[in-house]
Amino acid sequence: MLARNRFLLLVAVGGAAIAIISLSLQFLNLIPTTPVLDERPVQAAERGVGRALGKSRKRVFPAPHTLEPNPITEAYSFCNTPNRTEQAWEGHSPADYKLLSVQVMIRHGDRYPLYYIPKTKRPAIDCTLSISRKPSHPLLNPFIHHMGQGGRGHWESPLGSVPRLPNHSACEMGELTQTGVVQHLRSGQLLHQAYKRHNFLPSDWAPRQVWVETTGKSRTLQSGLAFLYGLLPDFDWTKLTTRHQWSTLFCGSACDCPARNRFLEEEQKRQYRLRVSDTELERTYSDMARTLGLLTRQLRAANPIDSLLCHLCHGISFPCVPTGDGTGGCLTMAQFAVIRRQQLDDEADRRRVGLYHKYAILAMYPYLNRTAAKMERVAKDNEAGRQRRAGGEEVFSLSSAHDVTMAPLLSALGVEEARFPRFAARVVFELWKSPAAVQGPPKKRAGKGEKSKARDGELFIRVLYNGEDVTFHTTFCRSHDRHASQPLCPLRNFLSFVRRDMFSVVNATSYQEACYRRPG
Repeated sequence: MLARNRFLLLVAVGGAAIAIISLSLQFLNLIPTTPVLDERPVQAAERGVGRALGKSRKRVFPAPHTLEPNPITEAYSFCNTPNRTEQAWEGHSPADYKLLSVQVMIRHGDRYPLYYIPKTKRPAIDCTLSISRKPSHPLLNPFIHHMGQGGRGHWESPLGSVPRLPNHSACEMGELTQTGVVQHLRSGQLLHQAYKRHNFLPSDWAPRQVWVETTGKSRTLQSGLAFLYGLLPDFDWTKLTTRHQWSTLFCGSACDCPARNRFLEEEQKRQYRLRVSDTELERTYSDMARTLGLLTRQLRAANPIDSLLCHLCHGISFPCVPTGDGTGGCLTMAQFAVIRRQQLDDEADRRRVGLYHKYAILAMYPYLNRTAAKMERVAKDNEAGRQRRAGGEEVFSLSSAHDVTMAPLLSALGVEEARFPRFAARVVFELWKSPAAVQGPPKKRAGKGEKSKARDGELFIRVLYNGEDVTFHTTFCRSHDRHASQPLCPLRNFLSFVRRDMFSVVNATSYQEACYRRPG
């Protein structure tokens, strides 16, 4: 679900509640690091703004020398057009380390707009799948065929009634496009290549070892299936249970948190105050509304950035309407750039104020706590000399989510400078174990029959965002000396963060205390 000018956020509070945040969160810019090797030519529309932009180089973090990011270049990186090579650092570790588990959260792929701009023509995009239409992928045809066998799988209600493939020749609002399917086939295949030598998931994996969950939207279900097929081609449907998460926060039975909602309300007020004080933005909306023959409040309600992004990502000209003199008036790239610029300004203000980070801590604790618990179970199952549990533990988990899930996850982890989740973004948690260390008496003092004892290996965590290792940008490992004898982040840092340390930002020591303590 693409965040909007009022950044639509579904928040679970016991039942399902809806909170609306400004679209400024839609393009969260997060910290400087090495760029992903991931390039493509700038599209024609961008050349209208400035031919000097050259190529669009996608980064997890802004380049350190860039004082003011170009709003159009940022928008193109958000599209994540699948026509370039990509370097991924998943599966990398020191020699002889063993990969124990992988947990992945993805954002759904490219989708049709959720809003329609009145008096304009909707973008003409075909949402059926065809190998003869670009972008395509070698796995697309077998994926389509495999989805036809999905009745053999197990589906939590209401997922069994959700279509497994996008299927409208004229896309419906919010529907996953072929671009979105291809994005996730590529991502899944990328991780298949990264992990195939580690064998953390056996070829004859048991049903318990693979956990897949998604919200009830067709775009998240279909994105998750495309990613899973890229990772595990021709997977056995009979072993797979697809679970439903009714909240976009993936908070399960721990969604009730009054303090989280208060932080969200304060964050919304901050966004509103910043937005209405931006005179250039107000003037731009008035100009756009005049061009289309609308009241400014009508244009705002139509959330034009959502539709304009779709035009931009698919290389479609911005909307035009006929005028009285027989010519036409069109929305422009310059107007789009002003809205994007304000969104980037909002990101800087959000980080400075810190209300969103407090919201994110409480919003994502339930998911992070489940992540930590899964790691602990897998680690225990791999202890030296221990008999493994029949059927194994959940060594691979996939959560197919939205931008309003992934953005607070990144903030909660402390990776607040990272790019806002693009289409098909991914966050990966890897659990590693070092080789066993040999302990025993020195050789010269060892008596006859004395044996050295092998100490079980230590446990470590890696966190990756769109293929970049961001572990040492996280709150729990930022101060760890990566050049020490152990170059990875100890798992105990993450466990301590989730169980206690993360709540210090809201002056509490537990989720219960943070959520229910009265303000004042």
